[in-house]
Amino acid sequence: MTKLGDWIEPHPHGIYIPAADAWIDPARPAPRALVTHGHADHARGGHGAVWSTRETLAIMDARYGPQAAHPVDYGAPLTMGDVTVRFVPAGHVLGSAQIVLEHRGETVIVSGDYKRRPDPTCAPFEPVKCDVFITEATFGLPVFRHPDTGHEIDKLLAALHANPNRCVLVGAYALGKAQRVIRELRDRGHDAPIYIHGAMQRLCDLYVAHGVDLGTLRPATDATKAEMMGHIIIAPPSALQDRWSRRLPDPITAMASGWMRVRQRAVQRGVELPLILSDHADWDELTRTLTEIAPKEVWVTHGREEALVHWCETHQIKARALALSGYEEEDD
Repeated sequence: MTKLGDWIEPHPHGIYIPAADAWIDPARPAPRALVTHGHADHARGGHGAVWSTRETLAIMDARYGPQAAHPVDYGAPLTMGDVTVRFVPAGHVLGSAQIVLEHRGETVIVSGDYKRRPDPTCAPFEPVKCDVFITEATFGLPVFRHPDTGHEIDKLLAALHANPNRCVLVGAYALGKAQRVIRELRDRGHDAPIYIHGAMQRLCDLYVAHGVDLGTLRPATDATKAEMMGHIIIAPPSALQDRWSRRLPDPITAMASGWMRVRQRAVQRGVELPLILSDHADWDELTRTLTEIAPKEVWVTHGREEALVHWCETHQIKARALALSGYEEEDD
């Protein structure tokens, strides 16, 4: 007797689809790779051929050089062996996708990383009914309930306006989080120039090239302390306590991450202004998604697997954790 989804082979270094002879987000070079999004723990270089959205391929080109690329539009079906494949929006970062696989009358979705709340820098998550839903669980504990995005951005702006002789230095992941923070600030009416660390420039330019208006951005390296006073600076989290930050005008150190819910993490990083802003689904969004798409089975790839598996079992959904490795806790 066949088991649901037994044509999917989870391995520690990725998910293999024998009927399509393709890997999903493989952690090592593969002859044929389907990539959900551009973060380095999902999109790696060296593959023989890559199928992904145009935006993700552009991100991979920027990071690894030209790819043997097969661009895929959202919703457009393609046939790989005996499998029909579609990419649908995941709402995580620019170009992020869930991969919908149809074979032998079954539908399996590999979600990659995803979130459900609005993000002005990427297409929103698209719920699709399926038999097996392969989900992340980065914030798969009931304690993780992300606050309203606007509230967190208002905290940032309030700190800026209350300290005109200082600056606010925001640590934000270079792909996705930095651009989202900038765009959210613009949508709250902050139209002043925003200064960025040099490591942000290439990906910010890429977002702009794909239609995301980030307003006026200036390189922080070229600015004086006086010029940056009363302004916001965006930098990688690693730069918050680096020598680079010493040249800033008495910075209020902030960090935009879902992990700022954990006070100890903020203290460890020396963060004065924690901003709970995540590009992953929180506990309520994870469970709401599973209720909405109503899969027969849930497979959990990475994160806090145990709690989500338990929730599924108490809601009469068969669930199991997959022993995948290499998916790191980004500075989300």
